[in-house]
Amino acid sequence: MQMHPMSARAEAQADDLGFGFSAMACECEVRIAGLGRRQAEPLAREAIAEVQRIESKFSRYRDASVVSRINAAAGSGQPVEVDVETADLLDFAAQLHAGSGGLFDITSGMLRQAWDFKAGRQPADGQLAQLLPRVGWQRLRWQRRGPGQVGRIELPMAGMELDFGGFGKEYAADRAATLLQSRGVRHGMVNLGGDIRLIGPRPDGRPWVLGVQHPRQERALIARIDLADGALATSGDYERFFEQDGVRYCHILDPHDGRPVSHWQSVSVVAPACLAAGALTTIAMLLQRDALPFLQSQNVGYLAVDAQGGIHRHEIWQRGESASVRP
Repeated sequence: MQMHPMSARAEAQADDLGFGFSAMACECEVRIAGLGRRQAEPLAREAIAEVQRIESKFSRYRDASVVSRINAAAGSGQPVEVDVETADLLDFAAQLHAGSGGLFDITSGMLRQAWDFKAGRQPADGQLAQLLPRVGWQRLRWQRRGPGQVGRIELPMAGMELDFGGFGKEYAADRAATLLQSRGVRHGMVNLGGDIRLIGPRPDGRPWVLGVQHPRQERALIARIDLADGALATSGDYERFFEQDGVRYCHILDPHDGRPVSHWQSVSVVAPACLAAGALTTIAMLLQRDALPFLQSQNVGYLAVDAQGGIHRHEIWQRGESASVRP
């Protein structure tokens, strides 16, 4: 599995303790400030274990995961019962599908079968037409009595799949940060590949300085933001892509036609929770030319880089310098 670097980083200070690890195909870090290593290290291990738990439970790459179990039953006529945590995420997926006009669709991950971004291969003739009838949240059967209850889900067609990749990382960042807060951590962050959930400001009350990677210059920043709490997430066309005849094909695929989006190089969003920020960045990428009115309607801070490199940002953003991203 290809490992993706962080798309956003925080500037380090002397009193920060960083604990790096790999999860969900990306570089990750738990950072805790204001505590000694003896206190911070076991807390960081707990947070890392929570990220790993979520990856094991929901990754489509793990045969024993709940997502793999649901996918394996596709077309069998047998619904799969899921626990409350999974049911909450499926309800969230339903809300995102409805709120995005069907663009955020966790059944669309199977379109990757037509695209090979590592080898630079486009779909064969007729391949998308064969796959698209098995894409669509509205096609599956999802039942739940209400909040706090288990649920039952059925993928009625063989070959249908669920993929939680659109929000799994952000959910894990929020869960790990909440765990640290419950253990008394007041200053720190969880950074999963550039999707960041903060835990309060620095110990002296100053905000964290976060830098966002330039979508066309791997070791450069395109913007910085001072943030004391909340979350930052980024989606872009530079994580998995290939170019042919001067055209860039990225891994973010429109579920309506199975083709990559092309209007934005990247979209970053600041929101109270990483789960919300990440969902908004993905929806914005999928909305293409309609992204900015959508983001403005959500009343969130954002920075979007269009296909020509033009920057569109909320006033909270500062222009970055072409400086090396510090670890």
